[in-house]
Amino acid sequence: MRTAYSVETVRSAERVLMALLPEGALMQRAAAGLAAACADLLGRVYGRRVVLLVGSGDNGGDALYAGARLARRGAGVTAVLLAPGRAHAEGLAALLRAGGRTVTPDGAGPAIRRADLVLDGIVGIGGKGGLREDAAALVERVAATGAAVVAVDLPSGVEADSGEVRGAAVRADLTVTFGAHKPALLIDPAREYAGSVRFVDIGLEPPADRAVLQALQHADVAALLPVPGAESDKYRRGVVGVAAGSARYPGAAVLAVAGALRGGAGAVRYVGPAGPAVLARFPETLVSDRGPREAGRVQAWVVGPGAGDDSAAVTEVLATDVPVLLDADGLRLADRDAVRSRTAPTLMTPHAGEAAALLGVAREEVEAARLAHARELAARYRATVLLKGSTTLVADPDGGPVRVNPTGTPWLATAGSGDVLSGLAGSLLAAGLTARDAGSVAAYLHGLAGRVASDGAPVSAHDVAEAVPGVWRDVRG
Repeated sequence: MRTAYSVETVRSAERVLMALLPEGALMQRAAAGLAAACADLLGRVYGRRVVLLVGSGDNGGDALYAGARLARRGAGVTAVLLAPGRAHAEGLAALLRAGGRTVTPDGAGPAIRRADLVLDGIVGIGGKGGLREDAAALVERVAATGAAVVAVDLPSGVEADSGEVRGAAVRADLTVTFGAHKPALLIDPAREYAGSVRFVDIGLEPPADRAVLQALQHADVAALLPVPGAESDKYRRGVVGVAAGSARYPGAAVLAVAGALRGGAGAVRYVGPAGPAVLARFPETLVSDRGPREAGRVQAWVVGPGAGDDSAAVTEVLATDVPVLLDADGLRLADRDAVRSRTAPTLMTPHAGEAAALLGVAREEVEAARLAHARELAARYRATVLLKGSTTLVADPDGGPVRVNPTGTPWLATAGSGDVLSGLAGSLLAAGLTARDAGSVAAYLHGLAGRVASDGAPVSAHDVAEAVPGVWRDVRG
């Protein structure tokens, strides 16, 4: 499992390690890894032109020491000192000894225009807000050249703990991060500024229980996937109820059932007006037209996709004592107090627009601060929230690490894709996974299925559902 830690936790772990090492050793470890990453990106170091954008903090020191290593291998290295009187003294001396040179921002134009690689060491992980005007102007000039940009630990201008970008920021091709991942490297909008991320182990050991983000990997998901035993029957494997669809949107019901059938539960019960369409596509579905209360035994419910204004089904489902997944119209129709008072788990799966409506803010606010709004929505409804989007987040109401899904693809932004995800997650709930695990595992498989189904081309929601069994087998190895 990949974990990310707050700035406070990272700095605390750095202080512990620095007390055990000779002075400067930690920065040298970071600089060695940074220089190696730059060399790999350049392919050939000798004769290449490298520009360092150097601020006053330790990131500037990392850049200067890395620049010195590249200069010793034959690169022409120029350091642009944004705060000449406050540049890291030892790092600057090492660069000059290695043959590097320095310029002021006003004199940096020729070096930037000729650069093969630019190393961003402007601001460290404690930076707040966007870049200052002088730094932003430099970064603009770099962007116009097409040179490869490598960020030191985190792109300057993005906020490490929140993933927010509040002004001008560096857009890196590669970010080399040290010791621990920072939340901004995993959450949009900051994530898209980071480019590819290369992790350098410098011996840091932040406490595992202080992680603020978790990203599941194949092995984590494989360990959570439900597997039937020798004595399993459909009820022991779990039965998921799907209350979805309407005369206007029967396809939502079909797609939610498609996801549910591939999620590990033993059977799917469908309730709603789209029964004929569901049976025509999936004859194994148990269809009822008597409402959720009379549908028969289920271990979890999915309610809301394509439901239109059918609030009765939502109300009935919320009154049950089994886990419930609320999606789409169900989010709009659900009474907040009814959700908050439930004793069984509730998993809400809004996209940014739906989350914004529930919170009474603009969609743009949610997209700009995804982590904060996922946490706020979970706390407000006392439910687990799966916030869909470019980086899907799963937040629990009682706090703890937020899960971030690493497998998504922009091709999943297609009609009905969310219905498939809801059915898949609901089936995992019925199979016995917690709301947090069901949401995280469903998002992981759904993202992989989207990648496989699209293969770089447009994809339909039906294609995504069809690809789930294949990625399930791949994850289990």
